[in-house]
Amino acid sequence: GGGGGMAATSLEAVKRKIKLLQEQADGAEERAEKLQRELALERKAREAAEGDVASLNRRIQLVEEELDRAQERLATALQKLEEAEKAADESERGMKVIENRALKDEEKMEIQEIQLKEAKHIAEEADRKYEEVARKLVIVEAELERTEERAELNERRLRRLEDELRVLDQTYKSLKASEEQYSQKEDKYEEEIKVLTDKLKEAETRAEFSERSVAKLEKTIDDLEDELYSQKLKYKAISEELDHALNDMTSM
Repeated sequence: GGGGGMAATSLEAVKRKIKLLQEQADGAEERAEKLQRELALERKAREAAEGDVASLNRRIQLVEEELDRAQERLATALQKLEEAEKAADESERGMKVIENRALKDEEKMEIQEIQLKEAKHIAEEADRKYEEVARKLVIVEAELERTEERAELNERRLRRLEDELRVLDQTYKSLKASEEQYSQKEDKYEEEIKVLTDKLKEAETRAEFSERSVAKLEKTIDDLEDELYSQKLKYKAISEELDHALNDMTSM
């Protein structure tokens, strides 16, 4: 009778330990599910990220695989708990083995929580890098816009130069029609105008090329401005020469 009472008390103690272990296993499984939900939310929030996030997705996949393995280990632990409940009279040694396994599962969960925090940190770093690249893009676009404005200004200068050439050409033709004695000098002027016109066309071609190649635009614009300055000096010399010719004609 006394032996039966002790066995019953031992069985109740074992059952209480089984219940406690089941509660620990349930708690571990709830933490695993919570981690899974957090990982799912985190994965959705990071889907918009590019570039660096690819490696982060691989890290998340490793964490998910670790979670799956942890769930399998939990399922195994629960199965062993049921077997222990059916054979509660075997020994306390078996209970300690299961208890140690449950503790190892909890350690794995803590490791997974650390991995989740690390994954969040990597995602934040990726977002920061993306914002930095976006700011640089805005700066580059502004520089491109300023360069295009300089190209347009240069084109307007070319057009004004072409108008000056046309006026100069008309003035020169008028002198040629009215003053035959200057025909030799006019031929020389006409040749210079042709050379200048060719140079102007060449400058316009370079200006069009500069619009297609933004990377070389700055240097091309400087070259064109030097060319325009040189041409203006030449036009000024021709104009002065024409003025001298007109003065000579009027003084005759």
